[in-house]
Amino acid sequence: QVQLVESGGRLVQAGGSLRLSCQVSGRSGVFFPMGWFRQSPGKERAFVAGINWGGGSTSYADSVKGRFTISRDNTKNTVYLQMNSLTPEDTAVYYCAAARSYSSPLYTRVNDYTDWGQGTQVTVSS
Repeated sequence: QVQLVESGGRLVQAGGSLRLSCQVSGRSGVFFPMGWFRQSPGKERAFVAGINWGGGSTSYADSVKGRFTISRDNTKNTVYLQMNSLTPEDTAVYYCAAARSYSSPLYTRVNDYTDWGQGTQVTVSS
């Protein structure tokens, strides 16, 4: 069993920055491909960013490229999402997810991920 706990979401003004954290527990010494997704009311959960187990490969949704950065510190079992130049369109609940598979270095689809956190709310005011 893998537990994921997100933190760092809050209200921020447009143009501001936030760093989300995802604490991973439950499988000591095992590092999975990880991802961040977001979901706003009335919309499907959407891929934001993904990272392979070692942190050397990343992928981003076009809407966040150049503004968001995913990273991980395996010594702390934590995955981060640095978000800069935020806009009201970034308002959503952000979810951290783990993919318990190594058939691919990283994943972009919701169905590729097996474990999810409870989400953290990010609200960007104009």
